[in-house]
Amino acid sequence: MTETSYRCGFVAIVGRPNVGKSTLMNHLIGQKISITSKKAQTTRHRVTGIHTSDHSQFVFVDTPGFQTFHGGALNETLNKSVKDTLGSVDCVMFVLEAKRFTPADREVMALLPKHIPVMLVVNKVDKAKDKLELANFIDDVRAEFPFVDAEVVSAKHGQRIAELLEKIAPYLPESVPLYPEDMITDKSQRFLAAEIVREKLFRYLGEELPYSMNVEVEQFEVDGALYRIHIAILVDKEGQKPIVIGKGGEKLKKISTEARLDMEALFDTKVYLEVWVKVKSGWADDVRFLKEFGL
Repeated sequence: MTETSYRCGFVAIVGRPNVGKSTLMNHLIGQKISITSKKAQTTRHRVTGIHTSDHSQFVFVDTPGFQTFHGGALNETLNKSVKDTLGSVDCVMFVLEAKRFTPADREVMALLPKHIPVMLVVNKVDKAKDKLELANFIDDVRAEFPFVDAEVVSAKHGQRIAELLEKIAPYLPESVPLYPEDMITDKSQRFLAAEIVREKLFRYLGEELPYSMNVEVEQFEVDGALYRIHIAILVDKEGQKPIVIGKGGEKLKKISTEARLDMEALFDTKVYLEVWVKVKSGWADDVRFLKEFGL
């Protein structure tokens, strides 16, 4: 194989909130780096995951779900992130839920670029038992946009991931790899530690509270084979602190313990993790503060 026959490029994963983009990303690269939750709009940063094969290197960009229902500086920043990403990649994967095409999906479709190859990816096919209905659904969606191809997957169960990669590869430009073959993300361990804690907040708190929170790594030290990590959970109001902490500190302890175990698995080392809660009012509508967090 010559150098120029190798393919490498950037692939955006886009769709409305909660269609399974982050779960798909994790399966595409073979390891969990993007947080997942049954709640919508959990992804806030453009998380880059890297999958390297003998013939291609895919650099996947997991965007926030485009938010059409809520305003504020945070969601405006997230939506701008999606638009900016679409203008700077080599290929786009537009993710839908099987047999569900909503007005919110159409709003995201309206943003899809016409000058970049867009692949239709229909997720959650494990829930679509009628194959003829599924085929008709795909035909109906493809009639509304010039997709280069379509693939069905079950991100939750890791089904047809290899087939999706095979279909995406020809749309990457010929290029040498941009990253080492054993690298799975360009995000720092500090960033990943914060994301893991944020995922636990979405898993164990109510419907609205996690959207009023952020996570700040105040200390990240490597002490031989031990990582010492200190993380602050930022809440918007004083009254939210006891909800996060829980009775007798039980909820915060559960969040911390599960986050520590995930970090040890991801970083392949022992982790000492300390997590506490502090108030920073109005952070979600403070544009300057959002820029400091890289949002």
